[in-house]
Amino acid sequence: MAQAIEGARSLGLGDPAPQFEGILATDGRRYALADFADKAALVVIFDSNRCPTAKAYVPRMIRLQDDYGDRGVQLIAVNSTDPHLYAEESYEAMVDRARESNFNFPYLKDADQTLAKSFGATCTFHVFVLDRERRLRYRGRFDNSRNPERVTSNDLRDALDDLLGGLAVRVPETDAFGCSLDFV
Repeated sequence: MAQAIEGARSLGLGDPAPQFEGILATDGRRYALADFADKAALVVIFDSNRCPTAKAYVPRMIRLQDDYGDRGVQLIAVNSTDPHLYAEESYEAMVDRARESNFNFPYLKDADQTLAKSFGATCTFHVFVLDRERRLRYRGRFDNSRNPERVTSNDLRDALDDLLGGLAVRVPETDAFGCSLDFV
């Protein structure tokens, strides 16, 4: 597993999700955890505009929301990278990326990095799956390769299928990979 960040709390499997509210998204809305109360599962992905891994996963994120949205799953992407470190991580750049890529899910700006720290996110692309009661049931990678042609393990989809089927997630934790999250 990617290393924990100093000052970050690692959300444990079965733990309740950290509450959040008022987080600005690229659609101009401010979101709270409660906005997704009607969803059977919530997928929270710590994302980035500049990370090559995060960029490679955009089509898979869109496809996942298309494939699982009707089954009560909501994906949200969260950008916690400080724009003072990397200008391409600004809110404005996020808006452009979401529009150009036709995101079909909210893309939130975690401006003070509180959300990333409360989840214990260590990198972009770090995935967390919350059940209907908003308890952590899976954390780790989306799948096992940045290159879609080399994927042999669809970890996130498998976790969602287990969860939606009323089963315990067979593999609840995998190693996340991508660009490190720089906390300030």
